[in-house]
Amino acid sequence: MTEIKPQSSHWGAFEAVVRDGRLVEARPFARDPSPGALLLSMPDAVHSAARIDRPYVREGWLKGGRRGSPRGGDAFVPVSWDQAIRLVAEETARVRAEHGHPSILGGSYGWSSAGRYHHARTQLHRFLGLGGGFTAQVTNYSYGAGMTLMPHILGTNEVIQGRVTDWADIARHAKLMLCFGGLPAKNGLVTSGGMGAHEYLPLMQRAAEAGVRFVNISPFRGDTEAVLGAEWVPIRPNSDAAMVFAMAHVILDAGREDRDFLARCTVGFDRFADYVLGRADGIPKTPDWAAALTDVPAATIRRLALEAAGAPTMTTATWSIQRAEHGEQPWWALVAFAAMLGGIGKPGQGIGFGYGSMNGMGTPREELPAVAGVPVRNPVGAYIPVARITELLERPGQILQYNGRDLLLPDIRMIFWAGGNPFHHHQDLGRLLRGWNRADTVVVQEPWWTSVARHADIVLPATTTLERNDIASSSRDRFVRAMHQAIAPVGLARNDVDILADVADALGYRSAFTEQRDEGAWLAHMYGTWRRACAERGIEVPDFAEFWETGFVEVPAPASGYTQFAEFRADPDANPLDTPSGKVEIFSSTIAAFGYEEVPGHAVWQAPREWLGSPLAERFPLHLLSFQPATRLHGQLDVGRVAAASKIKGREPILMHPEDAAARGLSDGQVVRVFNDRGAIAAGLRVTSDIRRRVVAMATGAWWNPAQAGDPGAPCIHGNPNVLTQDVGTSRLGQGSAAQSCLVEIAPWPGEPPPVTVHAPPPVTTA
Repeated sequence: MTEIKPQSSHWGAFEAVVRDGRLVEARPFARDPSPGALLLSMPDAVHSAARIDRPYVREGWLKGGRRGSPRGGDAFVPVSWDQAIRLVAEETARVRAEHGHPSILGGSYGWSSAGRYHHARTQLHRFLGLGGGFTAQVTNYSYGAGMTLMPHILGTNEVIQGRVTDWADIARHAKLMLCFGGLPAKNGLVTSGGMGAHEYLPLMQRAAEAGVRFVNISPFRGDTEAVLGAEWVPIRPNSDAAMVFAMAHVILDAGREDRDFLARCTVGFDRFADYVLGRADGIPKTPDWAAALTDVPAATIRRLALEAAGAPTMTTATWSIQRAEHGEQPWWALVAFAAMLGGIGKPGQGIGFGYGSMNGMGTPREELPAVAGVPVRNPVGAYIPVARITELLERPGQILQYNGRDLLLPDIRMIFWAGGNPFHHHQDLGRLLRGWNRADTVVVQEPWWTSVARHADIVLPATTTLERNDIASSSRDRFVRAMHQAIAPVGLARNDVDILADVADALGYRSAFTEQRDEGAWLAHMYGTWRRACAERGIEVPDFAEFWETGFVEVPAPASGYTQFAEFRADPDANPLDTPSGKVEIFSSTIAAFGYEEVPGHAVWQAPREWLGSPLAERFPLHLLSFQPATRLHGQLDVGRVAAASKIKGREPILMHPEDAAARGLSDGQVVRVFNDRGAIAAGLRVTSDIRRRVVAMATGAWWNPAQAGDPGAPCIHGNPNVLTQDVGTSRLGQGSAAQSCLVEIAPWPGEPPPVTVHAPPPVTTA
């Protein structure tokens, strides 16, 4: 018997083709103009041997191993659902009573489900909030530094994650697009909450066909598609801010800055100009000065600056640019540069971040919210920036400075995680595991035996999106998609919300958690709330019953293009930005008052501690960049055929320039050892001239597979680059991930590499 059910994922909407109770195909949504290949991996993932079939408890924890007990090397003991729920409820109550509500870390960072009801983070935080509170995480790994900076500078994060100037406007009005970090095609494969249409590549191609000239300022030529015909400027990693300052110097030296816009719409430009010209510190930021830092010829810097001043220009940067030490600086400098050009608020011009980071950025659409669950306020208000989890675990009772605040770090005794995998997103995984082991108890709800499940004490098997009903929705997409349950839960897996409802019942607040609605009632409620929001904006959509029967709603594209900041530019007094001055803050008195030496009141050049310009490069002469893969979403689908086909002898590939490979006696297809003082990994070598000398790059997301389970210092034999990346905040302002500031060396792997074992379940015992 074959059934076809509408479904969706972060990598695209699809029809689930089910035969005899098994998913056999994920067929792309008919309205998608360019679906990605990731759907091919769906049957592999749903029915993987790595699925968690029932509840388990770590053997050492059952025998009393709590704080300080090593995790990752123990066998797991199967238990019943009744016992698992009782253990979680009793431990949650004990920790709250003995150590207080902030001692529970409500970890749920990650993309989890494209469905908005069965969204693990929303449900876990609802459960913990109603129970008295928890320590939460704010910002994200993707653009956490910029996310903290931009409200100070532009008064909004829409310029990073929301409705930016659309591609149609760029195609009609821009002549030049300066792309720091490029416009990687692979990033257009995904959107948080899913998408009905992959429009990223078609829209870029139309802009190129309309005559927009693209410049890819990146260490990797492949960060733009060949169809764009982009000029490649192979910049040294972490030096983007220096190039921007030098371009600003060229504009000032030529007297080409838009003085009217700067006077009407910005504050603090004089201080920035004094810095760029060297009046403030005696160092003029000339193209010759920048060439020594960036490896970009001074003539190229001058030419690009003057071309930008002479033609309608859109300036953009990928989210990855700010994932580095002092990552706030290049983004802040780019805002100042765009203001100097005077394009902010002009059709197709100005500044935008993330055009090359996710599908939906710049897609023409109405300004509508997404369908969403109902959150609950965290009563205790404790939080950390998400990328500082290891510091939280290492330094209880101490202060973490963040965005002008002094955060007191609680003593974390319980980690409760549902959705996401910190052993994928976080840096310096050996250090993370040592901090992780400081907790008394780790509870994880997860469909697969990922690293976070393998390093838990109580493991609760969760369903995948195919095993439940939901609604997929994103504010970046015109489609809202029904997700009909396609298969029965695998093994004894249960929905996250049902698991938490049972724990809430044991703790005495099931009714408050569920609001006495079942799955169907919640979906109708959430859709109804969204439908009313649409009606308030003059957009009529079908009722829930019709939507559920049809399988999707398409909101029509707007009739006209969208230009961000247009109203502000036209009349900054009547339409001020949400900054203290109401204008673009090229100099921010608020940030200056924080007193952070590394982040003064305007953008400055700050050399990272770890980059090709540092003394450490003598020992580790290669700069490692870690990027979002094309073969999976972060770590999701790593068990699928698409990811498997890309690997070399089962290891994640690493890109390396031919001359760097030859200097080390390495050849294409060889398994190599990539290492620094933080650890080592195995990788499969892929030699290419599309990457600049002394830079290597590999995707994140290969499941962490230490050669000795539970050993924080063991090499990862599968190729997870976050064993090597340094765990420091971008600055005290943003405290974002600095994964892109990382030096390594590469050598042949000694002998035969061990087999990859992470896609099989860990040891199980009945003891």
